[in-house]
Amino acid sequence: MTAKPSQQDLLALKGTRIPVQRVLDLFGVRVRNHGTVHLISQALADVGLATLPDFAVCGQRDDVDIVALTTLVAAASPEDESEQEALPSHALPQRLHIGDLAPARNGVVGVGLGSTLTQATYLMRTTGHPQLPVTTGMATVHGVITWRSVAKMYETGKAPTLENAMQKDSLPIADARQEFFSCLPMIKEHGYLLVRGDDGCLSGIVTAADVTERFEGAARPFFLVGEIESLLRRCLGAALDEEAIRAVQTNRKVADRTGLISDLMFGDYIKLLDGTQTKQEMAANADTNWGTLGWPAMDRAQFVRHLERVKDIRNRIAHFDEKPLPDELLAELTTFTKLLRDFVS
Repeated sequence: MTAKPSQQDLLALKGTRIPVQRVLDLFGVRVRNHGTVHLISQALADVGLATLPDFAVCGQRDDVDIVALTTLVAAASPEDESEQEALPSHALPQRLHIGDLAPARNGVVGVGLGSTLTQATYLMRTTGHPQLPVTTGMATVHGVITWRSVAKMYETGKAPTLENAMQKDSLPIADARQEFFSCLPMIKEHGYLLVRGDDGCLSGIVTAADVTERFEGAARPFFLVGEIESLLRRCLGAALDEEAIRAVQTNRKVADRTGLISDLMFGDYIKLLDGTQTKQEMAANADTNWGTLGWPAMDRAQFVRHLERVKDIRNRIAHFDEKPLPDELLAELTTFTKLLRDFVS
């Protein structure tokens, strides 16, 4: 459960340097996600404060400065936009616990020791759960019924009873706070993992399919953004010369104005093509660049706006938001990828 410290408590932090973990503790937050990050950022902004660097992308053991919001705004001037877009070295996934996966918290369908084998297999058939724990009050696990354990019972010629059909030894059980990657060997071996909540009772079951879905949902946006950037570099790099590229690198040190398309970021791609940007010289250059591309069938305004949305999505996934990317944003990336494929041979 989150908590909101008083304005006085927050204002007392101004000018101090504290660990990110203390920021989270003040609000009773364990995991940073879209909702908790917004809550903390808004509470700080309400009293005119912010963290530098942004607590949302730092490691939990890293320190941040509590500064006046005006200081942060001045530090993030438009001239620094392209530099701010670079993926921070610490913008990697936070430590993932097995309990962070939704199936680990969605509850468990189980049976008691007094149930019959036919009752257990009926539940497995009708609920679609291929694993059925045999428990006492979800706190004591006596065994697990699986289709594999049932088949083994018949193969060994044992009587068809709940007791004989249970897998009892070396049950794959983990605490919800256990690190996710340490649990993978058990999931690989057994195909599932029983998860205990903070109260010691079973809170969910994570299967190999759940792991695949979790990483498919997390990895696919990264691959789409990677392909979009590769296609952009291919078409822009083939059409534009080094001077055109250097024109959007003017905010960098002279030595960093390489004129290489591979050294640009998403914000730079937009500057290369956006004829509505406020700097007239840049807008005029963008008009020339668009003409050089030779895409008369492409609506320029819609293309640039779509590219801006892709940039925003890219920045979101670069910070590894705990929640999967919403379907509508994933659709934006997929649509733009297909569009580029059609125009880039």
